[in-house]
Amino acid sequence: MPALGLTPIGHLETPWASPAECPRNGRKPDPRPLCRAIVAPEYRAGLDQLDSFSHLILLYWMHLSGPAPLVITPRFAAGPRGIFATRAPVRPNPIALSVVEFIGFAEPGVLLVRNLDCVSGTPLLDIKPYLPSVDAEPEASMGWLVLR
Repeated sequence: MPALGLTPIGHLETPWASPAECPRNGRKPDPRPLCRAIVAPEYRAGLDQLDSFSHLILLYWMHLSGPAPLVITPRFAAGPRGIFATRAPVRPNPIALSVVEFIGFAEPGVLLVRNLDCVSGTPLLDIKPYLPSVDAEPEASMGWLVLR
């Protein structure tokens, strides 16, 4: 398979300097800290009308992630699980996704958001509006997690 190329559109600023400091998900701690998504000047025209959405999907590259084993034992699981059946941060391609609350723009190209769980300086790959009509699946199964 050929290699793929990605170009970050900016970076994320959070209170956390290392992966060990990051919360397990962006909904903790409470109160959830205000974070910033800094979009590079050459991509800022793409932010037009973004302020009409309350929530966004941010895709980012976990650049400090370690090697990715294909089988891990999550700390809250009874046994090993395939990496693709988990939300562990170590992955063959360390792409992360967060649904964030969009507070607004601090200034042009600087988004204020809540619910991030990554280190400061993380490369931002993409921004998409969160649409509850297509992004939420209320009947979705939680797989092995319900067996806890």
